[in-house]
Amino acid sequence: MPVEGVGRPRDARRDEAIHAAALELLTEVGYDQLSIEAIAARAGVAKTTIYRRYRDKAALVAAAVERRQGSAPPVTGAGGLRENLLTVVGWLAREIAEQEIGLLGALFAGMRGDPRLAEEMRRILRRDEAAMTAALPGEELAPGAVALFGEVAPAVIVHRIVVAGQRCDERFVRHLVDDILLPLLGQKENRA
Repeated sequence: MPVEGVGRPRDARRDEAIHAAALELLTEVGYDQLSIEAIAARAGVAKTTIYRRYRDKAALVAAAVERRQGSAPPVTGAGGLRENLLTVVGWLAREIAEQEIGLLGALFAGMRGDPRLAEEMRRILRRDEAAMTAALPGEELAPGAVALFGEVAPAVIVHRIVVAGQRCDERFVRHLVDDILLPLLGQKENRA
């Protein structure tokens, strides 16, 4: 195992080239056909350069996805559950819409066939879900609502963009929040 601070420092440009090559090839050929050799050739680095950084293909793809991610979930205010949901769901819709459909499809297919990739992507998704739901006021939520939000909101948005081929504009975000999420997640006084 390399000792920290010994040897040459890592070249950040190589990391960027490796990540870009991995995502480009993932979109072009799919996860099953993706190889470290092809990524190395596209990035202009040796295979050993990649293997020193990542234990396997799944770890490399996960690192590339993490590096590609846009902004962090927004910090919400004291405006109440509806306003916080509108802020978080609007951000989530923009983040998902900015992803390349081919990349999403390749990741979903890869997760079905490779347990290591599924493990890595679920780790990322759990982290992102925790960051998103941290912005929601707990006292206004029904029991189990945080986990339910993490399942429902991204699923509806992905369906809207990928399956239906429609935009998640402000009107749709309001519909998702007002007609689906608030009734599903909100604390009701008459609930037992």
